[in-house]
Amino acid sequence: MPAARGARGREAASLAHGSAPRCGREGAEPPARTRRFIFLLLERFTMLSFAGAIEPLRIANRVAGRPLYAWKLAGEGGVEAVCSNGAAFRLDMGLDEIDREDTVLVCGGIDVAEATTRPVLNWLRREARRGASIGGLCTGAWAVAKAGLLDGRRATIHWENQDSFLEEFGEVTLTRSVFVVDGNRLSTAGGTASIDLMLKLIAADHGEDLANAVADQLIYSAIRTDRDTQRLSIPTRIGVRHPKLGQVIQMMEASIEEPISPPDLAEDVGMSTRQLERLFRRYLDRSPKRYYMELRLQKARNLLMQTDMSVINVALACGFASPSHFSRCYRAHYNTTPYRERGSHGTSPAAAARLSM
Repeated sequence: MPAARGARGREAASLAHGSAPRCGREGAEPPARTRRFIFLLLERFTMLSFAGAIEPLRIANRVAGRPLYAWKLAGEGGVEAVCSNGAAFRLDMGLDEIDREDTVLVCGGIDVAEATTRPVLNWLRREARRGASIGGLCTGAWAVAKAGLLDGRRATIHWENQDSFLEEFGEVTLTRSVFVVDGNRLSTAGGTASIDLMLKLIAADHGEDLANAVADQLIYSAIRTDRDTQRLSIPTRIGVRHPKLGQVIQMMEASIEEPISPPDLAEDVGMSTRQLERLFRRYLDRSPKRYYMELRLQKARNLLMQTDMSVINVALACGFASPSHFSRCYRAHYNTTPYRERGSHGTSPAAAARLSM
């Protein structure tokens, strides 16, 4: 097995399971109640999001000199889970009953719909009914939402999955924040956002000083809050700092289903259509119409690959009046048809059945 398996080490394991080192000083603080996290590892979960959540807990124990936090790795079958980079992790438990004071963090990754099985959904619902806090890391929020545990709540998910999430879960208020804490429901956007969430939880449990000490150990100098967004700003993404160009692109991104015409876009930012054309040609080497089309096709591809929406409904969601027009544009841009894209990357029959749970 890879060295990552059971990745906690002797020191972390002893702290997590209750044998803290001696502090070696009189008048030490009384031991705090150990808070336990259950990491539910879905198949093909993302290692970075998982590591970003578990390492701050290990370091908090080390800095504090006592077991403030404990954790277990859980998964369907209770034997092992394999992450998206191929490393395998030995599990501590299957889908067993946990304490109501525990916090469950669902670690998702690629093909999250397929990895979210009926037993996983039933387990999440049962533990939520018993009072456990439930969260999703990276695409793990999809599984939590599929279980119905984010209805009426705020949440976030990796930006690449936002389009499909919005189509699937209309009862959830989706944000673009790096993480969200809404009562006893937690979610992160993936990547290093797990670190930000855990630092917030550590600060809430044991104070800012400990959270800052953990951040220093991680060489993490720019702690983000739930008010920070996960994607780069439009000027940074396109490499251009032109305020009117940024405004137009923002309007385009917000109006994919009902595209705005170039004359209306130009009028809204106080330009002529010709000026808008020159602006796009100069900075992006394409027309506004072409750029808009690429945004719409990118969303369409996300929906085809991440949902079981029909091709017709994908076309409508991306502002195409007919499937034939959509297919022609899609083929011209991606050199394949939407139907072939769905066939090669789309939802398997087994996953499609799970989507209806």
